[in-house]
Amino acid sequence: MRIRELHHSYEELETIAGLDVDVSDGRVLGVVGPSGCGKSTLLELIAGLREPTGGRIEIFGRSDGPGRLSHCAYMPQRDALLPWCSAVDNAALGLRNRGASRADARRESAGLFERFGLEGFQEALPQELSGGMRQRVAFLRTLLPGKPILCLDEPFASLDAITRGEMQEWLASALRAEARTVVLVTHDIEEALYLADDVIVLSSRPARTVVTVRSERPRDPDRTAAVVEPAFLAARERAMTALREAPR
Repeated sequence: MRIRELHHSYEELETIAGLDVDVSDGRVLGVVGPSGCGKSTLLELIAGLREPTGGRIEIFGRSDGPGRLSHCAYMPQRDALLPWCSAVDNAALGLRNRGASRADARRESAGLFERFGLEGFQEALPQELSGGMRQRVAFLRTLLPGKPILCLDEPFASLDAITRGEMQEWLASALRAEARTVVLVTHDIEEALYLADDVIVLSSRPARTVVTVRSERPRDPDRTAAVVEPAFLAARERAMTALREAPR
């Protein structure tokens, strides 16, 4: 994925100004920045849900919206599970949207429930699931269509601190098992550095890149040990300093 001189405005409100980003296949890019700086807008532009005001986003040679969307799966902040559908039917929605029959989509989805820590909850309704389990169903729905790029917008923002840490380890494990190119938007710098290979820190609106920080021990199986390593702490401090000193 290549982004060059990206600009975006909502009428007179400029949200992104001259952004340049490269993400190689199979790598995870973390995006952090102040609230309202345009992080979610950036994801929507990458995924082909919006068109930029200026500049270019190219994904596998496609720069048009439908072309970008054909390569990207988007997971919004809220899990957006359909309350009247079972967990397995919610997870199967992406496959259904790509033309699979309900029976085939359910079969493929159910086959991954044990691996995703959801065994025994195939027929549970969303309101019967914990917050972490709902997020796993939502991620499975995002992953199943097989698109090579995942756009994740604050996937764990609504969870408590303990569950959030557990879900970070779970996502790290999932990405080790099935590598995808990922753009992860989060307010949590530690989460970004643990899950991503590189983290870009954005300025306040209009968003510009302040600094890019290389992660230490990304997606390490032992998260507890990884996040207290001196190199990890140094990277976190560099990112936090950039965020504090970003133009406002």
